[in-house]
Amino acid sequence: MSFLKISTKGRYGLTIMIELAHEYGEGPLSLKAIANKNELSVHYLEQLATPLRNAGLVKSVRGAYGGYQLVNRPEEISVGDIIRVLEGPITLVEGIEDEEPAQQNLWLRATEAVKEVLDTTNLLDLIESDYQKIEDSYMFYI
Repeated sequence: MSFLKISTKGRYGLTIMIELAHEYGEGPLSLKAIANKNELSVHYLEQLATPLRNAGLVKSVRGAYGGYQLVNRPEEISVGDIIRVLEGPITLVEGIEDEEPAQQNLWLRATEAVKEVLDTTNLLDLIESDYQKIEDSYMFYI
């Protein structure tokens, strides 16, 4: 059996998309800026941007002030969309057809629960969550 593991591809790809969501409507953002802010390799982010572009999630803009931007609004892009592009199908356990029906049902339900969370969480949810953390950090309790 093999459990779903979100690799650096999925995590850093999601980082790219969150950064682009923060800048949505402000013009393109360079991968260099994203890499510097998050202390990541520009070269690795370039490798991740290609499948995101090919999937129609981002578009590249050439020129001195070029970079990448989201094709759709942040609320229209789910985390599941991004993870599937970078990691492949979302499956918690492989080879469950040989399991007893009770176990098959368990693994199918667990997989569906994970898909539900990823597919109902969009980029806007994530950036709003970031803003809420910032606001909470300034809250003083007496």
